[in-house]
Amino acid sequence: MHNSPLTTAHSPLSPSLLTFIAISLRMQGKQKLNLFSFTMIVVGLVIGMGIFRTAATSAKDAIDPSVYFTAWLLGGFVALCGALTYAEIGSRYPVTGGYYKVFSYAYHPSIAFAINCIILISNAASLSAVALIGSGYITKLFPGKAWTDIHKALISCGAIIVFYVINLMGLRMSARAQNILMIIKITMILVLVAAIFFPHHAIATNTAAVVTAPAATSMSWIQSLGISLIAVSFTYGGYQQTINFGNEVNNPAKNIPRGIFIGIAIIISLYLLVNLSYYTIVGFDQMKGEREIAYVVINKTFGKNGADILSFFLFFGVLAYVNALLMSNPRVMYAMSAEGVLPKMFSKQNPKNDVLTVSLTVFAAICIIILFFAQTFEKILNFTIFLDCFGMVASSATIFKLRKQTKHLDGTGIYKMKLFPLMPLVFMSAYFFVGISIAIQTPDTALVGLAVLAAFMVIYFVAKRGKGTNALSNE
Repeated sequence: MHNSPLTTAHSPLSPSLLTFIAISLRMQGKQKLNLFSFTMIVVGLVIGMGIFRTAATSAKDAIDPSVYFTAWLLGGFVALCGALTYAEIGSRYPVTGGYYKVFSYAYHPSIAFAINCIILISNAASLSAVALIGSGYITKLFPGKAWTDIHKALISCGAIIVFYVINLMGLRMSARAQNILMIIKITMILVLVAAIFFPHHAIATNTAAVVTAPAATSMSWIQSLGISLIAVSFTYGGYQQTINFGNEVNNPAKNIPRGIFIGIAIIISLYLLVNLSYYTIVGFDQMKGEREIAYVVINKTFGKNGADILSFFLFFGVLAYVNALLMSNPRVMYAMSAEGVLPKMFSKQNPKNDVLTVSLTVFAAICIIILFFAQTFEKILNFTIFLDCFGMVASSATIFKLRKQTKHLDGTGIYKMKLFPLMPLVFMSAYFFVGISIAIQTPDTALVGLAVLAAFMVIYFVAKRGKGTNALSNE
């Protein structure tokens, strides 16, 4: 589940927990992550709420099953390339401040400011998208009503407001709660996989759909793949956080690539098995029309009671995720404000409970604005992934400068990826391809994304000129 200076919007392992792990390791100095711990972090970074919705969106955009499954395999390979690239960036440039410092070092503070701001916007959009996933499933518990997109947006808005108020009161979610959430998610995924082995009645319908599918030209197949990859990219997001652990892993030269390979292999296997369950039980053509596809699978296999239980747990998983993002992103804004990247008011705290009132309020407001601006999951998905494309391509490209500037670190035990520059080039090309696909499919979304990026660039230079200093750059 989405890509920020300190957090990622698409991570199921809460950003607060990730920050806690990183800070704890730095404070304790000698303690390092072993291979198993790092592998589990990689898995936790990626597996989120997206798989319970994006499979249907990806199927809707795929012209045939070959496109669909190719997108999921390719998405996993791109995630592997990206995770290895970010791991080396973190090893070569281990700084507190995440992407902002990396962008400032490799490019210019204005680019660092603009891209970090649009990543925050992307995080807000991702929160809204995940909230819509949860609202879609919770409405399944009340089948008597005709739920519209506006109703689901209102439910999502209500969840955001509730946890905004909770965070204003100073309530913090513990790492233990996030670990429990991770166990619930893995359990739900395993249940979906297990459904393949139980009796169901969709195989014949699915087979007929495949046989009668029209032949596709090579160009239409490639175009369909690009659009299908949009939803897949959202689901595989999160591996970017390996940038925070490059120097926190025991024997990084060996354990980082091993942990990433094993972790991504586990993720690809789970995602493919879940998709096989969707494909086998629901049927490819039928998947295209379903939004809450996991509910359909469980309903067909274990009955309505089982599907309702899944929806209940999944909704509360979404609520915990929403709370985690509302906790973490204001802290990102606080860090940017402390460095002079954002105005000082974003570091304002409530003297009674230290809550970042301004940052929290602004971030929650952005989430709600995006929610009602787009209303549907697909529109928000395109918007957040288009914004992510800028950050992904620009941040991964920093490896080329870092390789030249930090040659003295080679052979000192840091992680150095093999097959360079193939890995980062594959990763950058994939996100460039996805960005072009979004621009072709929804040009309005692309224009809005470009306008947001340009606006933040203008804000940077206006603010810098207004101060008459280089306060924003903080180089």
